[in-house]
Amino acid sequence: MPRDDDTKFRAVTALQRRVVNPLSRLMPLQTLLETTGRVSGLPRRTPVGGRHEGRTFWLVSEFGEKSQYVRNIQADPRVRVRIKGRWYSGTAQLLPQDDARARLRTLPRLNSAVVRAVGNALLTVRVDLDA
Repeated sequence: MPRDDDTKFRAVTALQRRVVNPLSRLMPLQTLLETTGRVSGLPRRTPVGGRHEGRTFWLVSEFGEKSQYVRNIQADPRVRVRIKGRWYSGTAQLLPQDDARARLRTLPRLNSAVVRAVGNALLTVRVDLDA
């Protein structure tokens, strides 16, 4: 990853970790992705944007495999997703072969614009929700 991308990654993730995510987690209708921390084993909740379609939830990670929640999924794909205040259990799958930019065009516009603007290693994530 070029140096500028590394600086951008550190700046964006620091802002998300310290300001955006703590505030977003307090919003009752904010969509959250809950993974299991790969080191701590504790639940980790990350605000995300995506689309719920039937028994599938789609999202795109702006920093791909550098994102902490993606690294947690690699260690344990069992996740929970809070959609409109309701929790769903499921299994996440990373889809590097998917065209993440095309996928963003099918997801909520505002979140997709932010992901495109700050991201540099887009990665599609599909969550297959349990019945």
